[in-house]
Amino acid sequence: MRHQPVKTGPYGIGLGIHTVHVAEEVEPVARFLEEVLGAVLFMGVDEPNYLPPEDRWACVGVVGDWAIEIMAPNKPVDATKPVGKFFSKFGSHLHSIGYEVDDIVGLGNSLISHGIYLGAPGGGQLEKMPDDATYCFPSPAQTAGLMVQLTAFSIPGDPRVLDTWSSQVKQWSDIHPMGITRLAYQTVGVRDLDAALARYVELFDVVPLGSGTAEDEGARYQLVQLGDTVLRLAEPTDEDSALGRHVARWKNAIYGVTFQVRDLAAAEEWLVAKGIGVTRLSDTHLAADPADTFGMPLFFTTQAVPSAG
Repeated sequence: MRHQPVKTGPYGIGLGIHTVHVAEEVEPVARFLEEVLGAVLFMGVDEPNYLPPEDRWACVGVVGDWAIEIMAPNKPVDATKPVGKFFSKFGSHLHSIGYEVDDIVGLGNSLISHGIYLGAPGGGQLEKMPDDATYCFPSPAQTAGLMVQLTAFSIPGDPRVLDTWSSQVKQWSDIHPMGITRLAYQTVGVRDLDAALARYVELFDVVPLGSGTAEDEGARYQLVQLGDTVLRLAEPTDEDSALGRHVARWKNAIYGVTFQVRDLAAAEEWLVAKGIGVTRLSDTHLAADPADTFGMPLFFTTQAVPSAG
């Protein structure tokens, strides 16, 4: 049976089509995801795909119910192109989140009515969504840091939309040593939690799920359901924490990805065996060293995470 995504809002924001990570090169990150987290690639499997208009390379895969697209600028890096510009500023860094939307035209026009700058495919601004629109890009400067691609389609070959998914997904939870049971949440670091939450509700009709403080990370947070994924908006309470340094440097921006696992000790043992530095933040929370994960902050937890689905 295929994955049945949670949908939120009046326009049907649903499947999280991918989280984009920009890196210096695609292949080393893909090998890391395959060898350490058991990723299954389904686009750019044997070699990355090249997209001439954007002058970049990419591949796409899944780790459990989480999809990731790895992008890298062509060399020499052209900083006038979107991926080259991002890499020149951020280096290897998480870039954005993407969602499939039932009514992309309705959502896009709603965002425009709220004064949001929508980037058009190929560049420029959309003043109105064309009837045949298939995707758009709201400006993260106006969405409290959510860099998001909104599309009318999923990526061809995505295992989650195939009838074999209910069998394949068991390999991560039941067979792979990491024991990943689900994507817990993706964290967006924010300077003002209350303002960010209000903006996400206003623009995207997110569903608040719960809030709290994370002493081990130096943050207060709000969990929200946006489409099929849970986002955690996190405001630093400790400027010297990793999150605090990230927000001080990059302001509102995607920060990290957290997976729920069956056994934290087993996950830690596997990561260490693979040469990944780890920090046990608490009895239920483990952090991988971003220096060993190509600048991608990855976390693992045994805590239950609420969901609207």
